[in-house]
Amino acid sequence: MAVKEKQQYRLQNLSCANCAAKFERNIKEIPTVEECQLNFGAAKLTVVGEVTIEQLEAAGAFDGIKVTKAEERAEKAIPFYQRKENILAGVSLLFIIVSVVYSMSQGEGSALSNILYFFAIMIGGISIFKTGIRNLIRLEFDMKTLMTIAIIGAAIIGEWQEAAIVVFLFAVSEALEAYSMNKARQSIERLMEIAPPVALVKRAHGSHSHEIEVPTEEIIIGDLLMVKPGQKIAMDGIVVSGSSTVNQAAITGEPIPVKKENGDEVFAGTLNEEGALEVRVTKLAADTTIAKIIHLVEEAQAEKAPSQKFVDQFAKYYTPLIMLVALLVAVIPPVFTGDWQHWIYQGLAVLVVGCPCALVISTPVAIVTAIGNAAKQGVLIKGGVYLEELARTKAIAFDKTGTLTKGKPEVTDSKVVSNMTEKEFLRLVGTVEKSSQHPLAGAILAKAQDLQVSLAEPVNFNSVTGKGAYAEVDGVKVNVGSIEWIQSQVFLEPEIKQYVEQLARQGKSVIAAATEQELLGIIAIADQLRDGSKQVISELTKSEVNTMMLTGDAELTASAIAKELQLTEIRASLLPADKLEAIRAFQQQYGSVAMVGDGVNDAPALAASSIGIAMGGAGTDAALETADIVLMGDNVEKIPGIIRLSKKTLSIIKQNIAFALGLKAIALLLVIPGWLTLWIAIFADMGATLLVVLNSLRLMKKES
Repeated sequence: MAVKEKQQYRLQNLSCANCAAKFERNIKEIPTVEECQLNFGAAKLTVVGEVTIEQLEAAGAFDGIKVTKAEERAEKAIPFYQRKENILAGVSLLFIIVSVVYSMSQGEGSALSNILYFFAIMIGGISIFKTGIRNLIRLEFDMKTLMTIAIIGAAIIGEWQEAAIVVFLFAVSEALEAYSMNKARQSIERLMEIAPPVALVKRAHGSHSHEIEVPTEEIIIGDLLMVKPGQKIAMDGIVVSGSSTVNQAAITGEPIPVKKENGDEVFAGTLNEEGALEVRVTKLAADTTIAKIIHLVEEAQAEKAPSQKFVDQFAKYYTPLIMLVALLVAVIPPVFTGDWQHWIYQGLAVLVVGCPCALVISTPVAIVTAIGNAAKQGVLIKGGVYLEELARTKAIAFDKTGTLTKGKPEVTDSKVVSNMTEKEFLRLVGTVEKSSQHPLAGAILAKAQDLQVSLAEPVNFNSVTGKGAYAEVDGVKVNVGSIEWIQSQVFLEPEIKQYVEQLARQGKSVIAAATEQELLGIIAIADQLRDGSKQVISELTKSEVNTMMLTGDAELTASAIAKELQLTEIRASLLPADKLEAIRAFQQQYGSVAMVGDGVNDAPALAASSIGIAMGGAGTDAALETADIVLMGDNVEKIPGIIRLSKKTLSIIKQNIAFALGLKAIALLLVIPGWLTLWIAIFADMGATLLVVLNSLRLMKKES
């Protein structure tokens, strides 16, 4: 059976979560549609089946939803002041003002003032009535249905002024909703604009080659991009010619330019600053790192957080319950008091309180804003569920190598014992290690290169497994290896032994070099801590987050690092399977535990943790796929800021829900003394929406 292709579309004018759910239901009713999924946070629609854009826009006509294919560049958003519904709201307000002024001079209730209010209602409420009356016929009750009943009911009982004010305030409330969602989505829209749509490509033409401008979707793997200074790189690739500095802030969030030369990897959307580069394309446009980031961020926005699921479930019962309360308010009190008009008016006001707009957007607007903010900083959070979980995290386990440390062993100490200079000593040791495959050999060679030491060619090189290596250098046999192996061949003075023990207590690997007659010297090598590791652990400790380190290194090395960083706990000499067991043990002890690693050899532990955080995602597809949160650069210093962002997000979501429900509860309490009015009811909804929007947009601020 053939698998039907998914069609993806981008949506405009989608700001109401309830309307989004209705739009999705309408699409599913199209006979040729087999399946559809609407991502409200990203304003993106996925459809399986045959359908036209005209059919989709017809399904969303009730809310003016516009549809474009995902691969096409969306039309520029219409400015606020040019939107049809906002212009109509402005005209409606003008009629209200004229009517109020006329009433002040001629007295309330005059025929002309009521006619002016009628025009204000019809002009500002046309979209409400079109949808509301259609829903009423179908017995579908959403916010526009409730508003239609309330406005028509108010007009019938002669409350023309209040009906007109409700129409205008409802338009303002919808405009606020649209503004908040558009603002929250701006971070993602900016991501989509990072990579240029075209690139200059060098193509062979017979015996010659020429440069042509090609759309990125037509560029293939192996094509040669010509990138001039000041231009953005259009595709992921490898530099084959030229040298420059590239600003990778769009990917990693780090504004400091990185040197790029022959053989270095570059990413689409990054800015070439100084020199011209020739780049060999390694990925298609749909597979670039920035394309994957955009896709994963959009998927993240579709992932509902626990708080959002609660709100959606609550809203499902809230509106019907309020409708029942409105009916009871309109019918029961006048049976005893006889004042039908007053209590019908109160019932209509209760109906307006039933609009769940502010409540429904209280969670998604906060989560979309927070995820977008993190993406701008080079941190990819794959959903609101992980954002909320991180806020509750009590402990973080760090892999040592490449996470807390640089992942690149360096020579930290050297002591020359024989009668020679440090450069002469390094020449002997480096020449032997030149042919060695030992992981620490690279550190010695790098040190020799830094000091511009010229190495000789080793003669009769041999490696002794688990001990070291030897070779002839300038006719002299030189042994380089573990202190135990060298000690078995030459005598070590007591002060040398003390020096070696001191280095070992600092967690450093000690290598000795000797001829067959005497010790030449000692070299200490260590994987140095990242510059920001101490600050990260200090900030987490102040935030009452426990910090642990998991490493395959020996206990002595691990203890030295733990002491320097002041970690809560360490686990040393671990295999990958042992790290998995350690995470499970920490979860039993602390509850929610995050794990920070490289996303490759830590994959089992990352998967088992409550939150898996991978570093270096810009160059690692595995990290993008396996982790819940990805640091696109190798910057562990971002972790405290992201934890603060997650806690702030959870706090703001709780505040938003409290604002939305609190204002409506106050409005409903006004029914008891009979003080609730239509404009108070709509103002409660609008006020809650405004508070939710302004509160959520605080998440756009960068957490330092």
